[in-house]
Amino acid sequence: MTIKATATLVTNTGFRILVRPAQESDDPALTAFFEEHVTKDDLRFRFLSPILHVTQKQIEAMTHIDHRQTEDFLAFEPNSEEIIASIILAADKGMQTAEVAFSVHADYKGRGIESALLAFITEAARARGLKKLQAIEARENHCTVTLERDMGFKAKGIDGEPMLVLLEAAL
Repeated sequence: MTIKATATLVTNTGFRILVRPAQESDDPALTAFFEEHVTKDDLRFRFLSPILHVTQKQIEAMTHIDHRQTEDFLAFEPNSEEIIASIILAADKGMQTAEVAFSVHADYKGRGIESALLAFITEAARARGLKKLQAIEARENHCTVTLERDMGFKAKGIDGEPMLVLLEAAL
């Protein structure tokens, strides 16, 4: 099968990735991605809890979606069907603010995929008319917090959640 990309991105390291929206048929591949290629710490950072396995309900929340208010994009290497990253955009009902969260295959870290996907999802949010992006991060997730701050997100605490930080970007 050839991946029909919505976009081809080139990271700051020159690495190419194909990106397309997730589909219901991606459930098994997305499950395998989270089970086999995302570290336990990265799972904890993505889902903000110490989970050992991503549930079918969590997978379906990324793939059985309306493709407007919620969109999960999957990234692939050219000529491959293996998912190397997932980034979700989940907007409020008023389509004003959206939360973003992403995970990258452990073997593909350090290639600029995170920043390329964050820039891509920011443009997707603008195209949907959204006004603000938010990311809720574990304070100890220093790499992601730093990346998001470098990309214009402003950090602030979350009342009653000393272990989390809210990062926001106006669009």
